Amino acid sequence: MKILVAVKRVVDYNVRVRVKPDHTAVDTANVKMSMNPFDEIAMEEAVRLREKSIATEIIAVSCGSLQCQDTLRTALALGADRAILLESDEELQPLAVAKLLNFLIAREQPDLILLGKQAIDDDCNQTGQMLSALTGLPQATFASRIDIAGGTATIATTANVVREIDGGQETLCVTLPSIITADLRLNEPRYVTLPNMMRARKKPIEILRVADLGVDVRPHMKTLKVTEPPVRRAGITVPDVAALIDQLKTRQVI
Repeated sequence: MKILVAVKRVVDYNVRVRVKPDHTAVDTANVKMSMNPFDEIAMEEAVRLREKSIATEIIAVSCGSLQCQDTLRTALALGADRAILLESDEELQPLAVAKLLNFLIAREQPDLILLGKQAIDDDCNQTGQMLSALTGLPQATFASRIDIAGGTATIATTANVVREIDGGQETLCVTLPSIITADLRLNEPRYVTLPNMMRARKKPIEILRVADLGVDVRPHMKTLKVTEPPVRRAGITVPDVAALIDQLKTRQVI
């Protein structure tokens, strides 16, 4: 079984995000970047499937600037066998990314496509669903558990996916190849060890120029303004329950 895992380079989740003075975008200058946490979970799941002898090859792919090679190096250190960068300096919105992944799926013919359910920079939660529509492949979003039926790389034809919904949990059975997006509780990613990172830096990364692929990646949305969230009002302390009840009656609670 061949697994393709899409990973995105985003501002590290530990960094306090700042907005540019002209309010056009988030300031990423001299800011630590890392792999999108949900994509890291997807990569971990692919590695675990290979450790169970279900997967035979893991391909990591990223779309964006040449700096995304650092994210792909992390994916290689986590256990990916190959890495492909769809390189472009243009803004790539979810539909554009889905089109690029659709192109790569047609070329690589993977049996399973794993993505994070959303990226923490834009929170769009659209790429997996759009990719399913473009490819015509079945999808299972927000996966908290993945069981590949059959148990071996040669006979696996379906996947049972437990997904989180508003009312609780839902179990889907999808035929392979299929697209699955990873939720937070799917697994806990392993740490990247220094020896694995050093070995990953020596592995080649295939770079494909988006401009040469004939894929329409023009943006269909325009960001008008980016602002920081409003400052929260300071809280107050009360000496006892009676004072708390009095404050709840007299103060406007938002």
